[in-house]
Amino acid sequence: MALALAHAGAAHPAPHGHPAPHGDAAAEPARPVVIAGVDEVGRGALAGPVVVGAFAVLIGADGPERALPEGVRDSKALTARRREALVGPLREVAHAHALGWASPEEIDARGILAALSLAAGRAIAGLGVAADIVLMDGDADVITPALAAQGPGSADGWEAGHPLPSVHLRVKADRDCMSVAAASVLAKVARDAHMVDLDALAPHYGWAGNKGYGSAAHREALRTRGAHAQHRRSWNLGLPVSGAANVQETPGVPGVLWSDAGEQPRPRIPKEAQP
Repeated sequence: MALALAHAGAAHPAPHGHPAPHGDAAAEPARPVVIAGVDEVGRGALAGPVVVGAFAVLIGADGPERALPEGVRDSKALTARRREALVGPLREVAHAHALGWASPEEIDARGILAALSLAAGRAIAGLGVAADIVLMDGDADVITPALAAQGPGSADGWEAGHPLPSVHLRVKADRDCMSVAAASVLAKVARDAHMVDLDALAPHYGWAGNKGYGSAAHREALRTRGAHAQHRRSWNLGLPVSGAANVQETPGVPGVLWSDAGEQPRPRIPKEAQP
């Protein structure tokens, strides 16, 4: 598995928008390059947030600053136990790492692609370092619009004077690129833990097991009990009736709209709302 898409085609690419260097390479030593792998989890779920992980590696003249742990691959190809065991080692070797969250309310209000863009922008801003190259799994660039909206020099944007990173898309990048796979693992573990927390408040939907996806038991609970505040109400949930009257609320756990700044922590469940 390539560390970062064969370093995105070059070990030391020119900054986006600038020509590649010419002449004697020894006259001007190439600077290290920050490559951020990005991946999302929760896109197809019926309930819960979408989470985007960002995992940055520093590539120098001799290769990556630190080697990634053995066994890093697409989170879907790993057991839950293996994913959880990788979180600590991945955080230790990352040049930087962050998560971006977008809530069910934001998904309903903006649509899934715009919500993914929002979460991706939050994740990249949360890195705290300026990436030269961003690698993302898939074929839809939800990153460039987010960074352009944040703007350089803003509280949530990239460094003033630093150009937009070059964005590279690749289907199955979470399988082929270790930096993207690492981002996938961090995002998957965080979102799974959040869905387990939510399951304690609404156990009949089976979120601890299905993580908000459309399992048969989950859909049956929607049919018989209606939707919860954590469901994506703009989606086809297969409800017998539509409208707010069929939405269950959980006291003490209002809908969450995260701010646009930096890494978004996993939402905490208020103690008074816990069973």
